[in-house]
Amino acid sequence: MTPPDRGTLTALLDRLEGAATGDEVSVQDILNKIGDRSIMPIVLAIALVLVSPLSGIPGLPTISAIIILLVVGQALARRRHLWLPAFLRDRRLRSDRMIKSIAHMRRPAHWIDRHSHPRLRILTSGPLRLVTLLACTVVPMIWPFLELLPFVTSIGAGAVALMSFGLLTRDGLYVLWGYVVVGAMVAAILWLLQAGA
Repeated sequence: MTPPDRGTLTALLDRLEGAATGDEVSVQDILNKIGDRSIMPIVLAIALVLVSPLSGIPGLPTISAIIILLVVGQALARRRHLWLPAFLRDRRLRSDRMIKSIAHMRRPAHWIDRHSHPRLRILTSGPLRLVTLLACTVVPMIWPFLELLPFVTSIGAGAVALMSFGLLTRDGLYVLWGYVVVGAMVAAILWLLQAGA
């Protein structure tokens, strides 16, 4: 069997699982598996962690938001190597929880990989790529405020995962789906604010 392409979700999940070798897995362990030049795979990996049940861990959405903001900011600045402060690199999760969450994501990851190919590339290059990168920074900014609502951050993380996967694979359809999720999330937040007024 041929190994999965490095641009697939399955390959990314394999690398995340490969990082979880001890009792705990750190952000640095994940970076070691993905590489410090792989900006979009890192954004996608962090977003996938929050799509999983791990998003219910207190403080994880906030830490993940900070990491994504730093990573995408460096992508916008065209840095060749990723930099993160030591206190973020040292953040840890239990490996068994990580592996269990990865197992839940494998089936949808296989489906997405089978149905992904370059299309609508105008959404993944030029000025529209910049717009998508900016969207990947704006969405995580609200995650710290949603921590009181368990797993709600998974919706925003799903949008970031779709957009970053679309940029990584040059598949604009997934970028478009990411925008749809963002729009639905904004509409839901506005509705809740009006209902509570």
